[in-house]
Amino acid sequence: QVQLVESGGGLVQAGGSLRLSCAASGRTFSSYAMGWFRQAPGKEREFVARYTRSSGSTLYADSVKGRFTISRDNAKNTVYLQMNSLKPEDTAVYYCAISSGLFYPVRPRDYDYWGQGTQVTVSS
Repeated sequence: QVQLVESGGGLVQAGGSLRLSCAASGRTFSSYAMGWFRQAPGKEREFVARYTRSSGSTLYADSVKGRFTISRDNAKNTVYLQMNSLKPEDTAVYYCAISSGLFYPVRPRDYDYWGQGTQVTVSS
């Protein structure tokens, strides 16, 4: 089993920055990829960014490319999402997730373990 705990969400003005953290515990050595998703009210959960453990490669949704950065601290078993130049449309609950079977997952169903989510609100 893997446990994920997100933190770092909050209220920020447009143009501001936040850094989300996701601390993993348990069988984290089985993780192939770690991802960030978000879900706004009334909308489906959408892919934000992914980090593939074996290659260190990253992938971003077009909507966040150039503004968000995903990174990982292996010693702390923690993955981060640095969010800059935030926009009101970035407002959502942000979730981190681990895939234990796929190297390059992008769909929510590709991921096996999920955190509880952290709220990010960007005011205009």
